[in-house]
Amino acid sequence: MTRGDGVPGYTMRQLAAFIAVAETGTISGAADTMHLSQSAVSAAVTDLERALGAQLCVRRRAHGISLTPTGEAVLGRARTLLQQATELQDDATGSTGTVVGPVAIGCYPALGPTLLPSMIAGFTSMYPRASVAFREETQNQLRGALESGQLDVAIVYDLDLPPTWRLEPLLRREPMVLLAADHPLAASGEPVALADLVAEPMILLDAPPSSNHALGLCRQAGFTPNVVYRTANFETARAFVGRGLGWTILLQRPHFDVTYEGRGVAPRPIRGGDVPAVSVVVAWPAKAVLSRVSRAFVTFARDLHRFG
Repeated sequence: MTRGDGVPGYTMRQLAAFIAVAETGTISGAADTMHLSQSAVSAAVTDLERALGAQLCVRRRAHGISLTPTGEAVLGRARTLLQQATELQDDATGSTGTVVGPVAIGCYPALGPTLLPSMIAGFTSMYPRASVAFREETQNQLRGALESGQLDVAIVYDLDLPPTWRLEPLLRREPMVLLAADHPLAASGEPVALADLVAEPMILLDAPPSSNHALGLCRQAGFTPNVVYRTANFETARAFVGRGLGWTILLQRPHFDVTYEGRGVAPRPIRGGDVPAVSVVVAWPAKAVLSRVSRAFVTFARDLHRFG
């Protein structure tokens, strides 16, 4: 609880003890990590619970520690507060600019193969004391992970994002129709009108927001596509097209127009109507306070694509 003078009733050491207990799962493990006695760690967690007026963990003899729902909610914020306190100390002692520590990145799966390798390789080379963890999920799943503090930032399409998020644009992608290499409309190499595909089966990349975007383009062209197959996997969609099982709309284009089976596919621009490009962005909730390492990643990703 907050004291009358507005100063929180807990300490950074208590937060550190709670984080160590949560991460190791035991009082003894946290004590080893912090080089403290088990009784000191246990007392710090108890004092933190008393200061917050809530139970954060359940102690079970021989079964370690498990967090309560409140403890799970507090953990992410405790990490942020401790990180900010560490950065404040670094700034005051002249260590400003040191990029060290973890950054958790989310990425929309279709973007991962073409963006993540260069980003992570370059970032960890520039900042060897930084550590990167990443996960690939649909945009809906990434939203939940960002809002809960499980992720620091996410690399996503600027489609259906919350208006309260902060965005750093990286690049833009043009929607493309993907056809089998031997499809009659692929022969000329010219843009393809979606209306010319009304009678043909569609393969839908069924991973929000790509699915909503593709179906929206079809509605804009005046028809509802005949979706015969759905897949959440970008390469599976390409493979089905390569087999002649239908056509699809994609925003990503690999370096080679060949499927995993070695079959050719033909990406073609969409002709007619207003088909705007879609931005790829680094996103995070406006209410989140990014750590120094997270801010460094955002800047690195932006500059990587701005200056090539």
